[in-house]
Amino acid sequence: MINKILSITAIVILVLLVIGRPLYTVDETEQVIITQFGKPIGEAVTEPGLHFKIPFIQKASYFAKNLLEWDGDPGQIPTKDKTFIWVDTFARWRIKNPLVFYKALNNEMAAQKKLDDILDAATYNLVTSNDLIEVVRSSDRLLPVAVITRDKTDQAKVKKERIDLGRKKMTRGIEEQAAPKLAEFGIEIVDFRIKRVNYVEEVRKKVYERMIAERKQISEKFRSEGKGESKKIKGEQQKELRKIQSEAYRKVEEIKGKADAEATKIYADAFGKDPEFYSFINTLNIYRNALDENIRVILSTNSDFFKYLKEYNKK
Repeated sequence: MINKILSITAIVILVLLVIGRPLYTVDETEQVIITQFGKPIGEAVTEPGLHFKIPFIQKASYFAKNLLEWDGDPGQIPTKDKTFIWVDTFARWRIKNPLVFYKALNNEMAAQKKLDDILDAATYNLVTSNDLIEVVRSSDRLLPVAVITRDKTDQAKVKKERIDLGRKKMTRGIEEQAAPKLAEFGIEIVDFRIKRVNYVEEVRKKVYERMIAERKQISEKFRSEGKGESKKIKGEQQKELRKIQSEAYRKVEEIKGKADAEATKIYADAFGKDPEFYSFINTLNIYRNALDENIRVILSTNSDFFKYLKEYNKK
C-alpha cells in the first residue's frame, strides 16, 4: 500500500514538473514578468538563473534585456525653408521597465508600432522647424558657401551662413522629445540617428540640372581662359621664332659677306698677278654659261669673243 502511494506521489510530482513547469530559467539577455491568471504579480525577474513559480496558475513572460533595433520608414518631410527631403532614421532601444512595458504594450511588435508613431512625429517636428542646412551639417561653425553669381570683375562672392543647431544636436533633440513619451511604455531610447537625407525626386532633378549648368558655366570659363592663354603662348612663340630667324639670317648674311669679301680678295690677289689668265678664265666661264647645243650665235670672225678659240686653232 505504501509503495502504491509513493508511486502515485511520484507520478503526480512528475506531472507537475513536466506539465506545470514550476521551474523556469532566466538568461543573461532576458527578463521575466510572472503573471497569475493574466495579471502581472510582483516585480520583474532580472537576475539570471533558475527560479520557481506556481504551476498551472502562474506563467512566465520573457522580454529582451539587451539592445533592440528600430528602423524607421523613409518619409518625405519639408524643411523650414520649404525644401522637400527624404529622411531615413534608425534607433537602438531597450525595455527599461518590463512591468510597465507588459501592462502598456505586452510585446515587441506593439512596441515597434509605438516607436514608429513617436519617433517619426519627433523627427517631423524637428526637421520642419529648421532649414535644410541644419539637417545636413553637423557643425555650428561658420560655413563658407560659394555663390554662383559673379560680379563685373568675374570674382566669386562668398556668403557666410551660421548653423545654429546642426544635424548632431538635432538628433539629440529628437531623442529628448521622444524619451518622456516612450518612458510611459517602459521603453528607453539609447541612440537615435538620421541614417540618410536626400532630396525628393522632383527637387533632386532640379538640383542636378542646376549643378550641371553651373559646371558647364565653369568649364566654359576655363575653356575661354585656356584658349586665350593658348593664343598668348602661340603669339610669344611666333615672336620668339621670328626673332631667332631674323638673328640667324643676319648672322648668315654677315658670314656670306665676309666670305664673299675674302673670296673677292683672293680672286683679286690671284688675278692681279696674271691679268691675262684672269681674262682667259672669265671667257671660259662665259662660254660655259652662254653656249650649248641649242644656241646658235652668228659673229664676225674678227670678234674678240672667239679670240682664245682662234689661238687654240693656231696651236
